[in-house]
Parts: sequence; C-alpha cells; structure tokens
Amino acid sequence: MCLCGEKNRAMDLNLKGKKAFVCGSTQGIGKAAAIELAGLGATVVMLARNEESLKQAVKELNTDAGQKHEYIIADFSNPSSLKEKVNAYLQKNNQPVHILVNNTGGPPGGKAIDAKPEEFQAALNSHLMCNHILVQALVEGMKKEKYGRIINIISTSVKQPIQGLGVSNTTRWAVASWAKTLAGELGAFGITVNNVLPGATHTQRLETLNETQSKATGRSVQDIESAMLKEIPAGRFAEPIEVANAIAFLASPAASYINGINVPVDGGRTKSL
Repeated sequence: MCLCGEKNRAMDLNLKGKKAFVCGSTQGIGKAAAIELAGLGATVVMLARNEESLKQAVKELNTDAGQKHEYIIADFSNPSSLKEKVNAYLQKNNQPVHILVNNTGGPPGGKAIDAKPEEFQAALNSHLMCNHILVQALVEGMKKEKYGRIINIISTSVKQPIQGLGVSNTTRWAVASWAKTLAGELGAFGITVNNVLPGATHTQRLETLNETQSKATGRSVQDIESAMLKEIPAGRFAEPIEVANAIAFLASPAASYINGINVPVDGGRTKSL
C-alpha cells in the first residue's frame, strides 16, 4: 500500500474542541497533565477536594484556544459523593467529555502482611471504584463523539512490585486489569484505555514515602534517595511534566491506535519488558 500522501503529515496532537476531566489536578502529575492538555487546546475540568487549590490551579491553565476551564470539588475517599457531584455537573453542562485522566494519591506505605482489610478497601474505593464511576458517567458521551481517551495514572508496580508498598501494589494491579478489560470492550467505539506508570517522580508523594521509610529504618532521606537513583539508568528522578507528556500524547488523536497498554515513564528503572 502506498502511503506517499501521508509522508509529510504532521503528528496530530491538537486537542482544540476536546474536553478533559483530570483528577487529582491541584498538584504533582495531575496538575502537570492538566496544564499540558490545556496547552494543546483542551478545555479542562479539574477534580480535587480542596477548593482553594482548585481555584488557583485553574488560573494556571492556558486559555489561548478560548477555553473556559472549570473544576469539581470531589473527595475520592467517598465514591458515592463523587458520583453525585459528577452527575450533577454533567446534567448542568450538557457537553461530552472526551478525555478522562484518572489520578488519585497512592495509599500509605507498609508491608502487605501488616495491612488491615479496611486499608485495602479504602484504596480500592479511591482508585478502582472512583475510576469506574467516572468511566460509567462519561462513556456514553465518548461513544457519541466516537472519541474517547481513558488514561489511568498508576505505578510501575504493575510490572514489578515495589517493596514496602503492599496495599498500593495490590490496588494498582486491580486497576490495570480493569483497564485492560475495558480496552477490549470499548475499542470499537473509538475509545482507548491505557495506563501510564510513573517511576520515582519529584512529587509530594515521593517525599512522604521517603520520609516514612527514613523514620522506619533510621536511614537518612538522602541515603534513601541515593539508593533509589542507583536503580535508575537515567540517574535522576522524573519531573511531573515528563509524565504529563506521555499522558498528553495518549490523549491526542495521534494515539488513536494505541489501546490497552502500560507505559512506564521511569527512566528505565523497571527491569521487565
């Protein structure tokens, strides 16, 4: 087949006219993703639990394409409340949402064997249940538009469990399996479902985990970070924008044939394929 007419065609990253829901978007990777998507022309609805932080974050989004960005105050520890607020927003704003970035703060560290059953339940509620609620709320609009991008921010523990993150490892696997299943169910409607797996990234969560480990082991945070860096071929931690770049690409028209995959953004740290 001759593709001569295609050879000078630029990669289509334009998101003008698209609406994106971005969860956990007042800090870290979520905020960087919201900024990147807005920069590509998308109208962004930011979801998080702190209204003051949301108000400030919305002001930082690009509006060169005439976007009117919004926010929804949502606590992901309460799935029923999230469902109520999102449905209320959709009833008031009768416009389809094309992109969903599922992103929620990870569970506290600790061994799986020491975790209480309610810790697993709380993590599954905040991640799997809330992700599912959002997909069910938005999927009909995506089908009508024949354009949907569901992107879940999880962890490299999907490929390689991380020591000391028992509840997180378990929950991330559940989300990854759910996403892979959805990819097969929704692909025929022009909807893709993919997972981005951040490695060690300069975020508040990384600082918290390292401080917790420091207290538990008596090692300095600097020693813990040095040991982590030795495992990363790139020799450094990621910046949130580097993870956001992967999210933005998967949200774009250019990624229309990429579906049901896990994309590590970890500087080469993960040892499995």
